[in-house]
Amino acid sequence: MFPKYDVIVVGAGHAGCEAAVGAANMGCKVLLATMNMQTIAQMSCNPAMGGVAKGQIVREIDALCGYSGIVTDHTMVQFRMLNRSKGPAMWSPRAQSDRNQFARKWRMMLEAHPNVDFWQDMVKGLIVKDGRVRGVYTGMGLEIESEAVVLTNGTFLNGIIHIGEKQLGGGRAGESAAKGITEQLVELGFEAGRMKTGTPPRIDGRTIDFSKCEEQPGDTPAGKFSYTDTPALTDQMPCHITYTNQKVHDILRTGFDKSPMFNGRIQGLGPRYCPSIEDKIDRFAEKDQHQLFIEPEGRDTCEIYINGFSSSLPEDVQYKALTHIPGLENCRMFRPGYAIEYDFFPPTQLKTSLETHLVKNLFFAGQINGTTGYEEAGCQGLMAGINAALAVKEEDPLILGRSEAYIGVLIDDLVNKGTEEPYRMFTSRAEYRILLRQDNADLRLTPIAHRLGMLGADERMDRVRAKNQATAEIEGFFKNASIQPDEINAYLESVGSAPTVQKTRLHNIILRPQTDIKGMAAALTELGGFLSPYEQEFVELAEINMKYDGYIQKEREMVAKVARLENLHLGDTLDYNAMHALSIEARHKLSKLRPRTIGQASRISGVSPADVSVLLIHLNR
Repeated sequence: MFPKYDVIVVGAGHAGCEAAVGAANMGCKVLLATMNMQTIAQMSCNPAMGGVAKGQIVREIDALCGYSGIVTDHTMVQFRMLNRSKGPAMWSPRAQSDRNQFARKWRMMLEAHPNVDFWQDMVKGLIVKDGRVRGVYTGMGLEIESEAVVLTNGTFLNGIIHIGEKQLGGGRAGESAAKGITEQLVELGFEAGRMKTGTPPRIDGRTIDFSKCEEQPGDTPAGKFSYTDTPALTDQMPCHITYTNQKVHDILRTGFDKSPMFNGRIQGLGPRYCPSIEDKIDRFAEKDQHQLFIEPEGRDTCEIYINGFSSSLPEDVQYKALTHIPGLENCRMFRPGYAIEYDFFPPTQLKTSLETHLVKNLFFAGQINGTTGYEEAGCQGLMAGINAALAVKEEDPLILGRSEAYIGVLIDDLVNKGTEEPYRMFTSRAEYRILLRQDNADLRLTPIAHRLGMLGADERMDRVRAKNQATAEIEGFFKNASIQPDEINAYLESVGSAPTVQKTRLHNIILRPQTDIKGMAAALTELGGFLSPYEQEFVELAEINMKYDGYIQKEREMVAKVARLENLHLGDTLDYNAMHALSIEARHKLSKLRPRTIGQASRISGVSPADVSVLLIHLNR
């Protein structure tokens, strides 16, 4: 009935969809197995993509020929660039998405891919022979063979939904949990754990008094995520902001005795950076209000998402509390918030390719690795799909360094440090965030996709070349063109910068912190005329390159110093237990994690600088 596939992807959430695309764009024949074809790429929680550091990840996915950025651009209803008041290393794109259109567009793009097949069924187990995965078993009793398997099970592995004192088996509201995979993996020697996450109630937007809320409009003009020619967003929908109050908190406290979070029914580890409303009230008892974002679910629905009000309290307590929030006094609830508890596998059991140590050609991606968020899941899926394809072709895996991408930071953190709570990406996790900006993800990563021969990379590489040429031309113009004081001083005075008393290069003017390229172009006719043919994105990149050149060069020097350790390979066969000069903890951690390089070993918790020196001596360095 089935051909033998190159790669089978289990689960069609954000990680699974990107894994299928990654392997398929590498030329592999892929089967995407899901329990429900109607929930492919479902936005299980908030209807949004991007945010601080997450927006950079979406742009990196796009630069590597993934689809998340394209789908978001086609289906977003609002776009905002966060942190514009800070430096460009902190700028982070975020889009409010149309939930239904997002999933529909993803499915359309997957169905249009000639290398992707689909099968609706529960995958109950893996076919493993001689330490290598050979395919999957399904709930219908079928055996489907493949060269590699990517598990992206999300919150479905033995998932339990909690609403007050009620417990329901399920991986998402209205959907059943997945059984069998955890038990088999544990029998194979894997370590499993439990985590939990939650979601807020959804309410009827027709019953909200938006006049009592603060409107939050999108950017004009709206930006986008993809480096391809996606449509511009013109008709934006607003979000709104409101706040809880002491009365709301008092009502919520009446349900604490029935809260699964407080009475011990939930054993899983919850997300520190996206706590439930009851957790916020308990942990920050001194605060008399908490901010809530009222977010539309889409253009063709009145359903509203209450961002910041995640809860697993009884539904009557949730509803009563909502009616005491400004603007929501007369609201009607479509469904309550809930918590969900599910199995995960500590990611220290993975190689940096996301392949498992125990079973060859078996890859994990997404929440199964202890992460939280669509973006974190999507980038892992893409990397797992690419590396599964490379494993099938018997080629070396693609490992992104910490200086190359936020994706590299995320995977390096997971594999070397593990996680004791759902992992979320922040800009502060990256040492080289001046290099890892959202505006240059294509310059960093598209050449890699092109080298791998990924589908669509040729056209993207043409744009990268055009972008490099344009920024070089713009920077060259600024370094060579001069300006007289009477031509520029009026502009300098208007922005609070000291006037110049002699002819000077434009480059010297743009380096001043008060000046910007847009203002200079408006003040200087010749400059404005020169820049007019160039895309705004190219002009902005040239400005960042010039203004932050010193900082960029310092980070590159830091990368070069660290690169020496990253290039020293340890190999897969070293017997660390025989190296008695290593500390006992280092021997244990190194034997378990099997780092590829000295650099990776140095970032493992418990491996000291003295241990690194022992490894260097062992390699005769």
